Amino acid sequence: MTGSTLRPHSQLPEPRACPTTTGDPMACARGLLVPLLGLGLMLALSLPGSQAADCRSLGPAAHLTFAPAARARWLAPHVRAPGPLDHLYGTVRRFLSAVQLNPFPDELVRALLNEPASVKVDEVVRYEAGYVVCAVIAGLYLLVVPTAGLCFWCCHGRRHCGGPVKMERKELACERSTFMTFLLLTTFVLLIGVVCAFVTNQRVHEQTGPSAEAVPEMLLSLRGLVSNVPQELQAVAQQFSLPQKHVLKDLDGIAMSIGSTIHSQLRSTVYETLASLRSLGQDLQVSVDHLRALNTTLLKLQDRQQDLERAVSVCREQLHDLLQEPGCQGCADSLHWAGDLELGADFGQVSHVDDVLHRLKGVPEADFSSMVQEENNTFNALPLLASLQMADMVKELKKAVAQQPRGLKTLAKAFPDWEAAYRWSQALEKVENSSRPYLKEVQRYEKYRWIVGCGLCSVVLLVVICNLVGLNLGIWELSAREDPSHSGDKGRAGARVLNVGVCLSFLFAVPLILLVFSTFLVGGNVQTLVCRSWENGELYKFADTPGNLPSFMNLSHLLGLKKNISILLAYQQCRKGAALWSVLQLNDSYDLETYLDMSQYTANLKQVIQNLTVDLENVDLLSPAGHRDLQALQSSGLGDLQYPDFLIQIQKPVVNTDMEKLAHELEGLAQTQGSSGLGKQLQQEAHRLRNLYQEKVLPQQSLVAKLNVSVRALASSTSKLQGEASSVLDRVTRLKGTLPAWATRILRNESECFLTREMGYFSQYTVWVREEVTQHIATCQPLSGALDNGRVILCDMMADPWNAFWFCMGWCTFLLVPSIIFAIKTSKYCHPIWKRLSSSSSEETQLFHIPRVTSLKL
Repeated sequence: MTGSTLRPHSQLPEPRACPTTTGDPMACARGLLVPLLGLGLMLALSLPGSQAADCRSLGPAAHLTFAPAARARWLAPHVRAPGPLDHLYGTVRRFLSAVQLNPFPDELVRALLNEPASVKVDEVVRYEAGYVVCAVIAGLYLLVVPTAGLCFWCCHGRRHCGGPVKMERKELACERSTFMTFLLLTTFVLLIGVVCAFVTNQRVHEQTGPSAEAVPEMLLSLRGLVSNVPQELQAVAQQFSLPQKHVLKDLDGIAMSIGSTIHSQLRSTVYETLASLRSLGQDLQVSVDHLRALNTTLLKLQDRQQDLERAVSVCREQLHDLLQEPGCQGCADSLHWAGDLELGADFGQVSHVDDVLHRLKGVPEADFSSMVQEENNTFNALPLLASLQMADMVKELKKAVAQQPRGLKTLAKAFPDWEAAYRWSQALEKVENSSRPYLKEVQRYEKYRWIVGCGLCSVVLLVVICNLVGLNLGIWELSAREDPSHSGDKGRAGARVLNVGVCLSFLFAVPLILLVFSTFLVGGNVQTLVCRSWENGELYKFADTPGNLPSFMNLSHLLGLKKNISILLAYQQCRKGAALWSVLQLNDSYDLETYLDMSQYTANLKQVIQNLTVDLENVDLLSPAGHRDLQALQSSGLGDLQYPDFLIQIQKPVVNTDMEKLAHELEGLAQTQGSSGLGKQLQQEAHRLRNLYQEKVLPQQSLVAKLNVSVRALASSTSKLQGEASSVLDRVTRLKGTLPAWATRILRNESECFLTREMGYFSQYTVWVREEVTQHIATCQPLSGALDNGRVILCDMMADPWNAFWFCMGWCTFLLVPSIIFAIKTSKYCHPIWKRLSSSSSEETQLFHIPRVTSLKL
């Protein structure tokens, strides 16, 4: 601080100080009433409960951005692309719906799952009535077709059937055309069926590989869903370090912040008090200087007053004698002036100031400017002082903050699925590893099935080819019969080709019907029992019904939940991306708030924060020397001096007669006197009078003027100076006593604000944890996705082409019966006719017909 201006801390605004170099110090002293009122208001505000906590100095907690703990997992859906076979699949499903008219067998499946030995055969047969009817039809086919084929073989070997037409009749052409047309239509339908069978057989083979590979993928996704839950919960607990880092960072500056807040809230009062002290010190110095000047001047005036009185008395007597001489002309008026030549002011009548000056001896002892400068520097260093004093407590706070709440430590392990997740993860991993060999076996057996299917489809295709080739050869034979050179080989070849097709049909009817019925029985039940109930939700309803599933298959029991959950509702929620928290209703078995309870953690922090202290003993405001100076001023009696007595004497002239004027009058008289001796004496008296005035009166007047300045300065200031000294002393005493309490109150307020702000970070964390655990962690979409993909793989990609395959093969198998019949009938008309009968419609033949001569027996 230079001069008399108080310079606050570099980070704080300029205080309101009263400069003394540019104005009247008394004007600043007169402004002390306002700070005194401010002190009273400060004391009122310092009472407990008189002011609400103001946290604007710290500001709100910053927004924290947490990294998502939930891992992004989304099982890609499997969808069968639309294709030309969709109509065929729909037809097969409608056929199976007609075969299996019974609803989902709840009682039968419940008994099968819980007590397999109690399942009755008649109940199974009753439910599978449609399949039993189909089995009877397949059995009849299996019995009739091979028997018919054996009979045909025997008859054909003895030439009892399948031979040529022996006689041409009128209806022969119509019969031939009819059988050929039906055979062609049957063959065409067979061709469509076998093409569809080839396509669906290939489709089953193509879908088997990807479907088998999708199973481990789904199991892996489910295992990730289960096994990642503990890891995600641990990641949630680990992110408690984010608010911890913010709090630790804030703790680095908390001491400086609290010190700056205390400084900012106390500075106006402290600066005003220091300014008052400095102004009072300056006024004290000025008053003491004036008092000393007054005493010195008064002593000089009293000493010189005696000499001046003697000189004036001698001069008055001499002048009086001279002017009374008889020869003095016109001296009567001047005699009156000479009679008034005596002292006017008598400074011997005023009181002495030695006692007051003695009481103020050595005052001011203190250098108020230096003292205020030192106290100002000490007060401005309060933030640094607070930082040093609270360093150890801040370390303890950091240790308390660095600890993790007890609930977060057990957040993951206490989660209901912690142990179940490990078991499920191990079980799914075991299923995944064990399923791979079985899936490879499935692919291997599927290859065998595909080969068998291709072989039987090839047989049917061969029958179709035989029918078409035989028909073509037969038609060629018919068109060539009008030729005289016709030999009939084409017709015989066509008949043989048709018979080959018939033989193939009889030979492969058994494997065909066995393949069709076995695949139909498996694929049909998969569609009607599993896929249909899966698609319409009956499976989920069955699983949700209490008692249907055994205890080892109960999901709530396996997860250790306190209440049963609806699998259908869980599936629907999982499809929407819900988390396991809401799906499994874990709020009934897991109190998340218990593990997010920060009360104990907050209590520990609050206990440490309450131990923060700031010591303001170094802020004295007034040194002991300054205190003695002000007390000396109070008891000095400076304000009790009789300044009016001084002013009365000061207002009087030093000499009652104007000596200059009197000397001038004497000189004039000297010139008007007739006697040169008398005139000369008057001249000498005038000269002596002027010398007296210059040597005695003028210095005395100068001392009176100096005394006037000191007296008037003291008279105008001492009336208030002692009162101001008492007020400032009282203010300093009160302020020094209330500063620690006020600083403590500010410290408590700032500590509470700091704690509130830092708890805001932890509140953000708990809100984020609550949202993360209940809405994002363990999103069970892979579960619903696995179920949906499982249904698509089993029903859309496997069961539909599988069922379409046996449907097309059954289609071809049963069409082989009319194909056999029409092929046998058509083959008869492909042979050359043994004997032709002319058509009755040929008139020329009838006119020239010569009957054959027959012999008659007599």
